Amino acid sequence: MRSTRLPLVGLFALLLPLTEACTRKTVSFSSQPNAATLLASTDSLTTASDTAGAPSLTNKRVALTKEQEKAAKAKAKAEQRKPKKKKNIFMGQPIKKGFAKSGPKGKNQQIEIFYYLKNFQQPNPYAPGRYIYDASKHRVYKAGPGELDPKSLVLHGPYKRLKGGKVVETGFYAVGTRHLRWEKTTPDNILQDKVHYEMGFPRDAVISYYDAEHKHLKEVIPYVNGELEGDYVRYNENGQREWDGQFENGKKVGLWINYWGFRNLKDRRHYVYAYGESGYEPEVATPELVMEYNRNGVLIFDKEKGYDKRGTADAGADPVDRRRPGNTRRK
Repeated sequence: MRSTRLPLVGLFALLLPLTEACTRKTVSFSSQPNAATLLASTDSLTTASDTAGAPSLTNKRVALTKEQEKAAKAKAKAEQRKPKKKKNIFMGQPIKKGFAKSGPKGKNQQIEIFYYLKNFQQPNPYAPGRYIYDASKHRVYKAGPGELDPKSLVLHGPYKRLKGGKVVETGFYAVGTRHLRWEKTTPDNILQDKVHYEMGFPRDAVISYYDAEHKHLKEVIPYVNGELEGDYVRYNENGQREWDGQFENGKKVGLWINYWGFRNLKDRRHYVYAYGESGYEPEVATPELVMEYNRNGVLIFDKEKGYDKRGTADAGADPVDRRRPGNTRRK
């Protein structure tokens, strides 16, 4: 039998793979691994495109100039600043808010919340009622005839009156005159009265003029739902006021005033008559004369004060029609 011998080199070639398979590998936990090993290893979740646009941590901070810093601070403040409140505007006119209290605290205290013109405007001289706020007396009242003082606070905008914390009247003013819808309610929110106005005149009022162009007002007879309600006024042909008063529930109430009607003297009083206080009581058939003035505007009779100087009044005063106005009825 012939024996076969392998070459020495071939023997080593066969034993080498077996040696590597049985050799134990050592794992390193060093926090600083070999750089070559890191480069050789690949991470499937990280690519070169993911880190190409990342900022460098070694870049230095860009220095700003003083002007740029000031501009940046100003911009930041402007962004934090609260937006300005819108100005109160009503019918194109700037207005201010006000309020007035009257009466004792409790159920009988009344609070009026209103607005007035920021810039004074003279109300329509022919309007039956013109309303202003007296800041010195803290009250809203109906101004008398004639031009108003430029210092007057002319009501313009929404109006609300509360009694005992409950709303009892709402409406709008326009340059001192009542405008749009006005309502009166009880503290229990039961509607008592509702009137529509157009710049001081009731929407259903009967208005007459001396001329065809409707420029010279003659008389305003207020009607609401077919009943006499509101401010009455009558003018002379020369444009001066002759009478004014008020209707309630179809009856004359309060003070009715007659004027001299002089052309060069604005709305000088002559007679003042008193009717009942409420239109829901029996109407006073014959009003009572409570005040009288002579042609110079001097008081010569005051019933309440017991003052009577009519015997020494100017006997040459022009006669005035003293018939009571407002008796016209709608046909």
